[in-house]
Amino acid sequence: MKTRKEMLEEFVAEDAGDSFSRYALALELEKEGLTSDAVAHLNEVTVRDPDYVAAYYHLGRLLVRQGKPEDARVAYKRGLEVAAKAADQRTLAEIQEALDSLD
Repeated sequence: MKTRKEMLEEFVAEDAGDSFSRYALALELEKEGLTSDAVAHLNEVTVRDPDYVAAYYHLGRLLVRQGKPEDARVAYKRGLEVAAKAADQRTLAEIQEALDSLD
């Protein structure tokens, strides 16, 4: 039986543009402590699908964990723009709170 991570890796291999599967894979990689791999996948989501709102919060959070607060700030600010454009108030508030915590 395949793990969730293995299934998601297959989905991404079959369709590199599948933002949801790539995003979910990044979260699975984070659970396994593979932060750099998770960041790479979240970056890829934001490049391929710049309107994928949820990716920015998690990307910023992981960049903070990697000791890259300025990169996180950039990700959060872009996420605020995308969340506002999508009228996603919940994500907007989460990202703003995360951004404020950097100061």
